[in-house]
Amino acid sequence: MKRFVPELFRRLPPVRPQTQWHFLLLFPWFIPLLTYWVIGPRYWSDAWTFASATLLNLTIGGCCLITLDQLTQLVVSRYPNLGQTWQRVWRLLLVFMTVTPFFVFSGIYLYSHFHLFGYNYEESPFSLGRIILINGVANLLSVGIDESTYSLKKWRENMLEKEQLRKINIQSQLESLKNQVNPHFLFNSLNSLSSLIDDDAEKAGKFLDEMAKVYRYLLQTNEGSLTTLDTELTFIQSYYHLLKTRYGAGIHLDVVVPPSCRTYQLPPLTLQMLVENAIKHNVIHAGKPLLIEIETINYGQLLVRNNRQPKTGGRVMSNQVGLSNIAAKYRLLVQEEPTVLSDDTHFTVIIPLMNPVNE
Repeated sequence: MKRFVPELFRRLPPVRPQTQWHFLLLFPWFIPLLTYWVIGPRYWSDAWTFASATLLNLTIGGCCLITLDQLTQLVVSRYPNLGQTWQRVWRLLLVFMTVTPFFVFSGIYLYSHFHLFGYNYEESPFSLGRIILINGVANLLSVGIDESTYSLKKWRENMLEKEQLRKINIQSQLESLKNQVNPHFLFNSLNSLSSLIDDDAEKAGKFLDEMAKVYRYLLQTNEGSLTTLDTELTFIQSYYHLLKTRYGAGIHLDVVVPPSCRTYQLPPLTLQMLVENAIKHNVIHAGKPLLIEIETINYGQLLVRNNRQPKTGGRVMSNQVGLSNIAAKYRLLVQEEPTVLSDDTHFTVIIPLMNPVNE
């Protein structure tokens, strides 16, 4: 038992700064005043009564304050958001209106039952009803001050987080643009085009048309925060045409998305980043093709999966910029972030899709 109690206290969350301020600012004057209301003039005239009664009431009040603090932290942890203010406030009022009368009645019962300091209910200079009334008003003020302080702090945190996410989003757009319109990809595309011009003019014309679509989309895509899944898939088909021309039988794209899901929305270039990530980290060979699958699953989600066949000629450095950029865009949009799953055979990313546009 002796070892259990200290362990219990160690597991309790630390007391909030608001509670510490309540103790420092409220108790030095409220506890003596409340004690005087209970005991009467003897409280001021007798030194032993003053010290003993003050210490007893400080102990009762301290226990009450700690109990309120722990229950308040529990309520706040379950309803932390600004949009949950009403759910949080009425529960806090219920906690305060239940806990504080319990301690008040318990304290007065101790005084009355044991006749502490000569207490007599009939002779008390301040009625129990008035004490309860003042306690109720104090509870309303405490909850109001606590909630105002918490809401202001939460609002500041939200504004700071939004500002940080804006910076992350701007950085992700710059990184995306640098990664997408990069000399390496352009060089490979032009090299493929050059080979086609000599071998097959018709294919070269088709390649040039798809290449123009790709770069037009890449340069215009940052104008909006969302695009339709249909627009993304159309772009990916053009992007895949360039990859297919370069890698041939070494790469295959399988898209299974019904027309009813194509009006859903997602951040632009999400699919391009995931396809590029698959190409960067895996072997692409006709005898060992890279298969990339894009399909919708339940609850408005898009699954992007590729078979894992890591490159062995040298470790590919990964800074997770692509996945981080996608996650940052979802945070900026206050949406659930993508889920990344990986095992020995497949790498999978599940993308949440947002409400479809009105047709």
